[in-house]
Amino acid sequence: MYFVYILHCADGTYYTGYTPDLEKRVALHNAGKGAKYTRSRLPVKVAWSKGYKGKSAAMSAEARIKQLTRVQKDKLVNE
Repeated sequence: MYFVYILHCADGTYYTGYTPDLEKRVALHNAGKGAKYTRSRLPVKVAWSKGYKGKSAAMSAEARIKQLTRVQKDKLVNE
């Protein structure tokens, strides 16, 4: 199982990623050892996540979400 997630960063921006272990990945982000983007925007919290059966499905979903506008991501997060 892989998870696609959207993090809400301290500066109000979103970060999207995928991982097989969501809890561990969020902890890494908050420890400053995650993505370069989130290191200067701590703390982060999970705003949205969804599980997928395989890595390729998760990667495809991540790519689609990254193409969304801020308004569309807001809508997804608030569903």
